[in-house]
Amino acid sequence: MFTFKPLLFACVFTLLIATLSTFDVVADGQNNKNKLPDIGISGFSVLSLDKERQIGKAMMRQLRASQPIMQDPVLIEYINHLGNQLVKNAQDVNYAFEFFLINNNELNAFAFFGGHVGVHSGLLTTASNESELASVLAHEISHVTQRHLARRLESQSQSQSLTMAGMVSGILLALVNPTVGIAALSASMAASQQASINYTRGNEKEADRVGIALLANSNFDPQGAANFFNKMSEKYRYASKPPAMLLTHPLPESRIADARQRAHNYPIKQLPPSLPFELAKSRIKSRYQGNAKDNIAYYKSQLNKKKYAIKAAAQYGLALSYFDNKQSLPAKDILETLIKTDKNNLFYIDALTDVYLDLHEYDNAFAMLEPLTLLMPNNQVVSLNYGNALLSAKKYDLAASVLQDFLLVNPGNFIAYDILTSVYRAQRKKGLMHISKAEVFALLGAYQKAVDELQTSYELVAKQPLLQKRIKARILQFQEQENKLKRL
Repeated sequence: MFTFKPLLFACVFTLLIATLSTFDVVADGQNNKNKLPDIGISGFSVLSLDKERQIGKAMMRQLRASQPIMQDPVLIEYINHLGNQLVKNAQDVNYAFEFFLINNNELNAFAFFGGHVGVHSGLLTTASNESELASVLAHEISHVTQRHLARRLESQSQSQSLTMAGMVSGILLALVNPTVGIAALSASMAASQQASINYTRGNEKEADRVGIALLANSNFDPQGAANFFNKMSEKYRYASKPPAMLLTHPLPESRIADARQRAHNYPIKQLPPSLPFELAKSRIKSRYQGNAKDNIAYYKSQLNKKKYAIKAAAQYGLALSYFDNKQSLPAKDILETLIKTDKNNLFYIDALTDVYLDLHEYDNAFAMLEPLTLLMPNNQVVSLNYGNALLSAKKYDLAASVLQDFLLVNPGNFIAYDILTSVYRAQRKKGLMHISKAEVFALLGAYQKAVDELQTSYELVAKQPLLQKRIKARILQFQEQENKLKRL
């Protein structure tokens, strides 16, 4: 596995933020809790915005290669739509944010350089409503917009010399699993631990303050933060092993009370249950948790006892569970009924495509997807399902064309390159197949493997000099990207 040793300097401070966050009173906010500190250009002298973006992209590649990131277009679309509802109302946004889910039942969320925000799937299924989930995203967005990592870096560089070698191995591990990460790195951080705690207490309090304001300004219930804090505190009050999020975001009673008090500064919002949120919960439970038979029983019980927030979400969960249990016909009946009432719902479209392909009903899949390619061009759920349906129906040329067009607009889409690799393999276009595989490796940060794939493809397209020139250029681009990391 290719590793990014040049990330050492920057990643350590992501780790320190993620693993040592506790809470205290910010000195500037003692007299006026609603007054934000004057950040000015703090953080810019140590780490530029461009360098933050580079480091963030590199860390994202490492996470793709090492963690169970959910490559699920529907959930990716949902979490990014929700996150961007908040981002559009945030101040000092310097990046195009990227939100992603990790398939892990632990309660955890984290943010790092370049506007990347990760959420464990267990946090989403634990939240009772969308405002509670949005409160977590708002908190993490606030860490990014307030440039807490860069400010932390500046503070540390001014107060002490930096020794990094003992911290490298647990950096990303500590982001996604603080319990293990803290244990692995405690020795190397012992000398500066108290200073780190004192600094990051203020960051957490500031992120709470900014996050609750952002939550309210984005038309969510501002009590969502306090409600979720209280739920976690009650659930794990006597637990011997608290969830990851309570290690990185401890919950003293004062923090819950402060969140409740801040929320009272905004109008009360009585919001109805969110269908996309409930569908996302059902999708995670039925596709990523438990087994199909147990999930069928669970959703049947929900529907019989009417114990659901939204009936359609419980029906959707039952349909997915049927499909997972190789019962495509009852799944089809449910999904076709649901989509009649909401024909552009991406959750239903994705699941029904899977059912149609399993039943070899390709014409039904195309009849559903083709109009949507015009209505929602380059939407990842529509384009990827359409490309995959064309592949399944052995319409390889059209599948390649659809995926190539999509990648022109979305060049970093891991799933699209993966499907396109399968298309080229089926077409026996080995040169193009290796080119597509190279892009997959590059998205995982494995640049040397990517270059190896391109060199293999170069030999296979000897009669296509123009394509060979493109391959040479891409090799140089990958080598330059690797060199950029070494210069960080």
